[in-house]
Amino acid sequence: MTVIAWTFALLAAAPYLLAFVWEALLFRRPSVHQGIFFVPAADVAAVQLWAFGVGFYNLFLACGAIAGVIAWGAGDETVGRALVIDTCLVMFLGGVVLVVADRMELGRPRGKGLGGALAAGGPALIALIAAAW
Repeated sequence: MTVIAWTFALLAAAPYLLAFVWEALLFRRPSVHQGIFFVPAADVAAVQLWAFGVGFYNLFLACGAIAGVIAWGAGDETVGRALVIDTCLVMFLGGVVLVVADRMELGRPRGKGLGGALAAGGPALIALIAAAW
């Protein structure tokens, strides 16, 4: 089950790395702020600081999961497992928040945010189950 935990922790990190790139580096591009986040061009200046900060939070979560896998694989199981469990738990709970936001139709029509919610929380949940096994 350890390899499954590692694999899904790394898979869980991937969308968080992608979100970092979109939010912190590419947010001003219309294909990103309008196409992905449904933020009209007129509102970009108002939310850019939020997007930049959230992008870095996503980067830090991804790096925590990756560092956990590396530490665990290098033989420091206690530190590695703790990092994987902690970061994956936050990722999973973030996915739950995105499901709630989708149900409340925050920012987009109901049902349009479920893919992001599954990407944010699904692999992390599998990693948590495998790490606890």
